Amino acid sequence: MAEKRDYYEVLGVSKTAGDSEIKSAYRKLAKKYHPDANPGDAEAEQKFKEASEAYAILSDPEKRKQYDQFGHAAFEGGAGGGGFDFSSFDFGDIFSDIFGGSFGGFGGFGGGRRSSNQPMQGANVRTGVRVTFQEAVFGCEKEIDLNLKEECKTCHGSGAKPGTSPETCKKCNGTGQVVFTQQSLFGMVRNVQACPECNGTGKVIREKCPDCRGEGFVSQRKKIVVNVPAGIDDGQSVRIRGKGEPGVNGGPRGDLLVEVRVSRHPVFQRQDYNIFSTVPITFAQAALGGEIRVSTVDGDVLYDVKPGTQTGTRVRLKGKGVPTLRNRDVRGDHYVTLAVQVPERLSAEQKELLRKFDEACGGSVKSAGERAEKKKKSFKDKLKETFE
Repeated sequence: MAEKRDYYEVLGVSKTAGDSEIKSAYRKLAKKYHPDANPGDAEAEQKFKEASEAYAILSDPEKRKQYDQFGHAAFEGGAGGGGFDFSSFDFGDIFSDIFGGSFGGFGGFGGGRRSSNQPMQGANVRTGVRVTFQEAVFGCEKEIDLNLKEECKTCHGSGAKPGTSPETCKKCNGTGQVVFTQQSLFGMVRNVQACPECNGTGKVIREKCPDCRGEGFVSQRKKIVVNVPAGIDDGQSVRIRGKGEPGVNGGPRGDLLVEVRVSRHPVFQRQDYNIFSTVPITFAQAALGGEIRVSTVDGDVLYDVKPGTQTGTRVRLKGKGVPTLRNRDVRGDHYVTLAVQVPERLSAEQKELLRKFDEACGGSVKSAGERAEKKKKSFKDKLKETFE
């Protein structure tokens, strides 16, 4: 018989791996090598069995401790294949995560499962609302229309025709579950699933309510006011408690999740709680300094440009950004990029003034005629040098 591999090696985890890491590793292997997913594949079946045995040991603190101390010898002589008794271990939770349904254990062992006709919270309902950039910054109220399920007034939520009442399901005796066993790799597996006769409710409606058709709820168009908090960002959601789907078997309603979509602003861009914008300034303002008007979400503010400001300079307006969701009195900042504008069209007078300014700075700018004359002289000089 081939020597057994180390359980940690089988699952691909270190000896210091935590419970969640071990469970995650086994889940991946079980899903990959499960016989139902690999019919007729003996190798996959063996790997599945090997991984299941490793998980059964390493997920149990006491068994893991014994294995770390004595290795495989700690479990020699057990009733299961390869020396381990699978009937003593409940794979139900992890198998139900992977394959659905509800597994009670191997060989008829394993803890019972919660009855499916227990009170359960209703499903959440999702919808969306669009707001402007300004509304997202300072918050607002929005009214939305959507269809919500409400208790049927005719049957008061029972789903049964007036004068009648739901009956206890005979197939599951009101438990909402049916249990059946089937042969598997590890022996007999007890599988627990929702009763198909009553859909897990434990009740059967013989005569359905004509208004809700046995559902117990009817769809109604409702107007819901959404309080959009100040500082919310694009893609975030507002949760409204108790406005989702009705609960099951007396459980509470789910919630309404309203996703907020923020429209783009023509001037402002947002990053976290900060706002960014670009403001054009003239060459004279950049060179000499001066007061400019800057647009913010709070309105226009005045800012003193320092003399000699270069294009691309970024300045900060503290506290002029977006309020934080936790405290609207705490705000981000507004960053303004100053862009020096170069005029595209100049009058003759403006050009002359700029030339004079350039001459005062060293005369680096030449007119078209001066550039042509310089080019002509340069050509003559090169020709002269060639003949010399």
